[in-house]
Amino acid sequence: MKMDAKALARLVSLVAGLWVCWMPAVFAQPNYPVRPIRILIPFPAGGAADLIGRTIGEQLSAQMGQPMVIDNRPGAGGRLATELLAKAEPDGYTLLVGTVGGLAISPSLYKQLPYDVARDILPLTRVGEIINVMVINPSAGAANVKEFINWARKRPVEVRFGSSGAGQPDHISGEFFQRLAGIRMTHVPYKGGGPALVDLISGDLQLMFSTYIVALPHINSGRLRVLAVTTRERQPLLPDLPAVAETVPGFGLSNWNGMFAPAKTPRPIADRLVVEINKALRAPEIRKRQNAAGIEPGGSASREEFAKFVREDTARWGEIIRQADINVE
Repeated sequence: MKMDAKALARLVSLVAGLWVCWMPAVFAQPNYPVRPIRILIPFPAGGAADLIGRTIGEQLSAQMGQPMVIDNRPGAGGRLATELLAKAEPDGYTLLVGTVGGLAISPSLYKQLPYDVARDILPLTRVGEIINVMVINPSAGAANVKEFINWARKRPVEVRFGSSGAGQPDHISGEFFQRLAGIRMTHVPYKGGGPALVDLISGDLQLMFSTYIVALPHINSGRLRVLAVTTRERQPLLPDLPAVAETVPGFGLSNWNGMFAPAKTPRPIADRLVVEINKALRAPEIRKRQNAAGIEPGGSASREEFAKFVREDTARWGEIIRQADINVE
């Protein structure tokens, strides 16, 4: 088939345009990284997300030959740091240790967010599971999840569960649990998990879904009793502790963390980051330090797998929020 001069010119123009668009992605910063990389942490120093970011950052620095600058930006339950990432230059020099709250829960809790997760954020790889547990005050007299449910059914509304705030993962976990277990409890929100834990120890509350490492000293002292982990299956770090789902089918919530970049980050750079981050997560020192803080490190097989996980988890939290009629605005 012969092509006239105009058609040929159009074809050449199209190919040239595609080449121009493709070139920056392939050849952008071939020696990446050539300067320090900033890792945004959505919570203050000393917390689980901070430890995840710092341990991975140290290993990435050794692997990639550039400093990793930890930038703690607490505020708004993780939304502040997520907004900063969404507005950052998509050049591979700004990353985020994203959390379930800012990425999967907030889209269903808030009508207006300063970012759109699907449009503005690029999931790279999952980096860790912060182990959450169901803990009770021993006065409840329950040795396991089934006994607690039976105990609570005899005291509708009287049973109080605390959380670090309305709309936070521990609040939603409690709402989800009582719906599936067929019990009625009263939610008591606090400004942070610490004050709630104090009241759980004193007996003003009967139940919390707390991070394991925070509750551990009180579990060891006998002031609190741990019944189960909140993930769908048992955790390798705590193999003898059952999952809530073993008693309450369908229950299972993950307090995951992942590494994210701005959406328009060149794909070769994004792919390089996934390889490097997953490699860092296999370092024995990272596993040792994170396990000591009640964190189970682990990467995703691919960016696509992690993106699918985030979409599905967002939909799942959204359904729970709608069914529980949780409204924080």
